[in-house]
Amino acid sequence: MAIIGAHVMGGIKGGPRRAVEIGAEALQVFIGSPQMWRMPKLSPGDVQTFQAALREHGLGPVFVHCIYLVNLASQNPDVAEKSLATLRQQLELADQVGAAGLVFHPGSAGQASYEEAIARVIGGMRQVLEGYSGSARLIPEVCAGQGQTIGDRFEEFRDLFDGLDNNPRLGVCWDTCHLLAAGYDIASRDGLERTVEAFDRLVGLDRLLVIHANDSKNPLGSNVDRHANIGQGYIGEEGFARMLAHPALSALPWILEVPGYADEGPDKENVDALRRLAGSPAPAPIS
Repeated sequence: MAIIGAHVMGGIKGGPRRAVEIGAEALQVFIGSPQMWRMPKLSPGDVQTFQAALREHGLGPVFVHCIYLVNLASQNPDVAEKSLATLRQQLELADQVGAAGLVFHPGSAGQASYEEAIARVIGGMRQVLEGYSGSARLIPEVCAGQGQTIGDRFEEFRDLFDGLDNNPRLGVCWDTCHLLAAGYDIASRDGLERTVEAFDRLVGLDRLLVIHANDSKNPLGSNVDRHANIGQGYIGEEGFARMLAHPALSALPWILEVPGYADEGPDKENVDALRRLAGSPAPAPIS
């Protein structure tokens, strides 16, 4: 049965409380501001309080989403250097708080060729993983295909993993809105089967660790990343019900990143909708 979760605001201090409020079982958080390079620091007390809250409410797994500024494909030496340092630190922080992995966007090639950009991403990821001994996985996310982003085709993940000798500490995050925007027809029965088959053949379903659950405000192949609440976009309730029942996807954590009905992010209405479509009951309160 799918694990229904959400990206919650408040980081490790307020995240667990928000997850409980909206009925989420799993959660994703930022550690630090997603739009700033400033390196956050966690005290041992913060980490202990966070982990105690997870145990108290039976929450998990946990994922950390890296800040948005990271771009390993950048031709700008300053951006590339900051991206490398930040990704390495965020992976260590994810491991420190007990997260299953760090989700990140590989970056944009800009004016460079794909070959140049993918080589930079592979080199950056290799440096991040060198000397890293933690258990949190490094998880690049499927992108919608806006601009010259790396990660909107499964072949690109194959190239990444081949370039990193299929390091076992790597995983992949699907985003349902991004997949549809990138041209993967997950909203139809046949399209979903083709998408799952292609990913398994090119990358391997064992690498798929988490799914960001978002409907799409734009149609198939739009290359536009605009999230919609569950059932209010081009995927629709039927599409989500089909994905949540698929044997290759049904046991994964599904993390909502929707705008919410009050435009305040994932909410109970979206959690309930996803859980209803998955056919799973609400989690019992923990006394």
